[in-house]
Amino acid sequence: MRQEHRPPKRPGTRVTRRGRLAIVIGLLIATGAAVMVPLLLNGGAEKPPKPRRLVIPEGWRATQVYAAVDRELKLPVGSAKAAVAGAGLALPAEAKGNPEGFLFPATYPVDDRTTPAGILAYMVQTAHQKLAAPPIVAGAKAQGMTPYQTATLASVIQAEADTPADMGKVARVVYNRLAKSMPLQMDSTINYALNRTTVDTPLSDTRIDSPFNTYERQGLPPTPIDSPGAAAMAAAVAPAPGDWLFFVTVKPGDTRFSATYEEHKRHVAEFNKRRAATRTA
Repeated sequence: MRQEHRPPKRPGTRVTRRGRLAIVIGLLIATGAAVMVPLLLNGGAEKPPKPRRLVIPEGWRATQVYAAVDRELKLPVGSAKAAVAGAGLALPAEAKGNPEGFLFPATYPVDDRTTPAGILAYMVQTAHQKLAAPPIVAGAKAQGMTPYQTATLASVIQAEADTPADMGKVARVVYNRLAKSMPLQMDSTINYALNRTTVDTPLSDTRIDSPFNTYERQGLPPTPIDSPGAAAMAAAVAPAPGDWLFFVTVKPGDTRFSATYEEHKRHVAEFNKRRAATRTA
């Protein structure tokens, strides 16, 4: 190995950090490189933007997600929705470019450099990761469902279940109805078609001409109707055991599941009674 000979250090001398910095700055100015001084003073790099939090709750529709992205990134209304077309989102072919159901609900870090396309792509990637979890994959295979169908069913469960504990039962009602070739008759899909949120569905609404009218059309809706969370996805592929065909949330925290229409009518009557009392109170 070739040894390098250096002159010995002078005893009793020591250049401080401030002194070294002054020497470097002086050399840079002398060579016409004064533009580098701010970088040196900042430790050689610009200070990163302060991160913020973008919270997407479970059950939000794509339109709500777009609006939240626009607000948090301080962009004109419609920017996030417009970004979808050019974002190259990794959506299933069944989605036909519509990210509904794949904008996974979570808390996302954003800063001044975040773009709508980037954050939407991150949401879709997260949804795929959740759907690719081994229990979800195994359950979907056992039920004969594609990931897109799993997301679609999970979105209905997310919208219909009053509590996480009810999700497995709601899923069982869906499976039981599908097995009997019964229409799902879910108010949540009517709400999606009419772009609203309500617990009151008049008879006239159940007759609207829409592919999301699960009172008139059999099977799952053609697309997801919101952004389901992990619990709803799990329920979609592992429904609770039971023979229920009906359910109604009589009051918050009290959802009644029934195997017969007669029993269901009694629960609906109680629901209607409570609603009427609320309106007149």
